[in-house]
Order: sequence, then structure tokens, then C-alpha cells
Amino acid sequence: MCRLFAMTSAPQRVRATFWLLDARDSLSAQSRRDPDGTGLGYFRPGGEPVLHKAPIAAYEDRAFAEEARTVESATFIAHVRYATTGALSVRNTHPFCAEGRMLAHNGVIEGKDILDRHLGDAMAQVQGDTDSERFFALVNRETEAAAGDVTAGLESAARWVAENLPLLALNIVMTTADSLWALRYPETHSLYVLERRADGPHRGRRLDQNGSGGRLRVRADSLAELSSMVVASERLDDHPGWRALRSGELLHVGPDLHVTSRIALPDPPAHPLTLADLDPHAAQAQKTS
Repeated sequence: MCRLFAMTSAPQRVRATFWLLDARDSLSAQSRRDPDGTGLGYFRPGGEPVLHKAPIAAYEDRAFAEEARTVESATFIAHVRYATTGALSVRNTHPFCAEGRMLAHNGVIEGKDILDRHLGDAMAQVQGDTDSERFFALVNRETEAAAGDVTAGLESAARWVAENLPLLALNIVMTTADSLWALRYPETHSLYVLERRADGPHRGRRLDQNGSGGRLRVRADSLAELSSMVVASERLDDHPGWRALRSGELLHVGPDLHVTSRIALPDPPAHPLTLADLDPHAAQAQKTS
């Protein structure tokens, strides 16, 4: 199953040293099980997006390791891919970037021909073969129609997919230079959020424990004294503040770490898929390791 990660400490910029690439349970180690692509996105001080993507596993990607150790940003987004749709190529590797936004997806959306027709001219943004990039193009189109309201655009795009296309899961993380969005829909795959406040009861707590099941390890000493929000496919450490997003929950963290959250999609998908409905490779890729 693909793994999602997004973080914001806006407006504070931090180093991405929370990735412990050399640790036993690092993202690099995890990529040995999810080897089909690695992506890391962040923003320069002026808001320019920077995206590193490679259709190889993180443990094989020296450039990814270097950037993950050294770059600074107020927001980050990362993805480890287990491919279900599209060839192993840069154009099919998450995250996708357009209009000053980056998005990564875990799940399966079928009916690409229907989605392509619905996108119309917005298909010009799509360079690859994935359902995920097509969904991103729909988010951007709906955001433009909502006069730049990204939350409204994401909700509108997700609702259209839920009502019109066969759907296994639509777990989304999306970032701009100063904001983060996360959507879990439906309950097929988990998505967790951790709010760490510098003045909270766990201030100063180090982020250096194993994740659930020992699949991922992070360390972020510099964040111990800063407020931040983290969204991930699994609990990254044993902090008691982790909570699972509810099915249909849309989370937005603004540039001042102001959090809004609500059930944007209260109803189940109109055309739900199960693992039995997928081809064997896609079904295997969507199983939780």
C-alpha cells in the first residue's frame, strides 16, 4: 500500500531531519516493501515549489536522501509508491505539482474514461497515466471554479468522484507553501493526524520512536519546541496525540496552524470497490502491510 506523509510548521521553516534515512525503520527501509517510486515536495522561502521524484525505491535514491536530510520548508509532502495504475516512470510518481499546490493519493479510482471526459480541457494538465493525477486536475479545476478556495475545490472534486466513479479509497494529502489538507474517504485505509503544540502538555517530547508495526521511524528534535501538524498513513511514533481521521473527514491546517475539520463526505461511495473487484496486482498493492 502506498504511504502518505505531510507536515506543516508554518510559518516556521524547519529541516527535514525527521526522516532518519539510516535508521532500521526509516522511509528508506520501508521503500524495500513499496519500491515503485519515491517523491518529496517542499517550498523555497519565496513560495517556489520544489519536487524531487524518482520511479525507484527511496533506499536506491541518493538525491532523495540528501534532500530529505538538508532541505528546509514550512510544509512537506512525501509519498512512497506501490504502483497500481500506470508505468513506473517519473510522470506517474507522486506527489503531483500544479498551481502552487502538491498532492499525493493512496487508493484506487476506476472509470478513468469517464473522468477524462468530465475533465475536458483540464486534461491538458495531466501528463501521466494515473487516476491520482487526474483527480488532482479535477481538484485544480474545481478550485478555480470556487474562486481559489482550495478547500471547496477539494471537497467538490471528491464528492463528484464519490458519486460517479467506482472507488476503493480516496486518501489525500495536499500542501501549499503555508497550508495542508488531508482527506480520508471512506474507511478503507487509515490516515492519522498528530497536532503538536509547543505550549501543549507534551512539549519537548522527542520524536524518535518506532511507528506502528515498526514500519517507519522519524526523528525531529528541532520540532520538539515548535508547533506542527503531521498527517501520515500510520502513526509514526508512540505519541499519545495521534488520532485517526474519520471516514469522510476533510482537514485543513492554515498558515498560522489554525485547524478546521469536518465530515465533508458523510455518505458512502455510490459505486464502492472491494479488493475482490481489483486485478490481483492492484489488490495486492492495496493490502495493508
